[in-house]
Amino acid sequence: MIKRTVLDATRELLRELGLTTVFGNPGTTEVPFLADWPDDFYYILGLQESAVVAMADAYSQATRQAVLVNLHSAGGVGHGLGSLFTAYRNRTPLIIVAGQQNRALLPHDPFLGAVDAAEFPKPYVKWSIEPATAEDVPAAIARAYHIATQAPSGPVFVSVPADDWTATTERPGISRPRIRGFAPDPGAVEELAAALAAAERPAFVVGSAVDQDTAVEEAVALAERVQAGVFVAPMSSRCSFPENHALFQGFLEPERGSISDKLAPYDLVVVLGAPAFTYHVDRGRGEAPLPPLFLLSDDEQILARAAEGTGIRATLKLGIRAVLDAVAPSERLAPSPRTRPAKPGGEKLTGEFVYSTLADLLPDNAIVVEEAPSHRGVLHEHLPITSTDTGFLTVASGTLGYGVPGAVGAALARPDRKVVGVVGDGSSMYGIQALWTAARQELPVTIVILDNTEYAAVRIFGESIDGGKLPGTSLGGIDFAALASSMGCQSVTITEPSGLAAGLAAALDDKRPTLVHIRVTSAEKSLY
Repeated sequence: MIKRTVLDATRELLRELGLTTVFGNPGTTEVPFLADWPDDFYYILGLQESAVVAMADAYSQATRQAVLVNLHSAGGVGHGLGSLFTAYRNRTPLIIVAGQQNRALLPHDPFLGAVDAAEFPKPYVKWSIEPATAEDVPAAIARAYHIATQAPSGPVFVSVPADDWTATTERPGISRPRIRGFAPDPGAVEELAAALAAAERPAFVVGSAVDQDTAVEEAVALAERVQAGVFVAPMSSRCSFPENHALFQGFLEPERGSISDKLAPYDLVVVLGAPAFTYHVDRGRGEAPLPPLFLLSDDEQILARAAEGTGIRATLKLGIRAVLDAVAPSERLAPSPRTRPAKPGGEKLTGEFVYSTLADLLPDNAIVVEEAPSHRGVLHEHLPITSTDTGFLTVASGTLGYGVPGAVGAALARPDRKVVGVVGDGSSMYGIQALWTAARQELPVTIVILDNTEYAAVRIFGESIDGGKLPGTSLGGIDFAALASSMGCQSVTITEPSGLAAGLAAALDDKRPTLVHIRVTSAEKSLY
């Protein structure tokens, strides 16, 4: 048997698994992994680990492939934990490989040693390990890949002592195909098909897993076949139904009473690829009634914790196809199309005016990466997402820091499409370092900063619960154009409505990374 180093064996495995693009921010414990970097591997450098993980998250979602992220011992993992939590909620298949001190030093609590390294990122990884021996490292990474990519997908973690990479191994490398999806129980599909046939006013609620499993076309076909109104699940992080479709009915808010009110006109609700439901606020209305529910999900935890309804476990594409095959075209009348608000005037630089202007300028296949929490409702009303392939990306976690690096990661992944990040001023400062990577990679990405000089979502929520005076919500005075220029990006500041369309159009046409700083008026008075 031929001896080779663990590093050589691992690199062969990574090639076979398609994990040759690596996102990272290196430290001394990563040097042995990075040594003699191969010409066929691509290293994406970020200036802070939280931004690194967020970039990799969006890159993975936009390519629909697993991605390897290399972090620095406990400190680097700690910096990245906020974005790792987001990746977990986004169901993103990231393989996190973190450096660890040499094995011989670990009993002595060495500098840069990670204590209980595999425990640190829990519970926001699907699986974690520090291999027992150096020879176990390739097998651990192979197992991590299959766990990360198997539905429901999500991040995994492997801690590797620095001296493991130079150890020798005689074990053969084993690479297996990615584990595929699974179909629903036929009896459960028949039960759902019968319920749809008997319903007079069915509705669908679609979540991010539909787009993640490339099942948007199937969801559209099923809705058209049964003439069902379609809502987007609360806090969905992807667009899983074209928002200009006649059957599209709008967005559910993360509050039980509001959801009950919107679904009350329907006598059957089928939830596709989402929890039923995600809540953010409690207005004290108690357990408002819901129509009869069916839930189709690949996530056993979502199905298990649902307080009501009939669960059907399947990956979304196979599940929706099975229901399509089981139902006949319906002759029931389609629900009335959703009425959108009128296009706002340009008297003030409001969020409404910015989003409606963007809607006029963006190409149909653009990818919008969003992280402007106080303007989310405005986006829903004035910037319809129509692409059926990763047209929209945001956070399922609520943790700030995704928007700027997410736009950079998506632009790295899809050079064939225009990528626009729309980010609040407060949100942007959690991942502003990604602008340097955008400039380094010469990406034609546009970052739009909606600057209302505050953490408006916090202020608005405080007002809604009569919270009185809140500290720590006022910002202002940040020169985002200067920040962008200092990191090598183009920049423009827009302070008047008359300059918005021309400024945005020029930025969108620019082939260089460009930041558009827009001083918008104060945000709306309610989140939901």
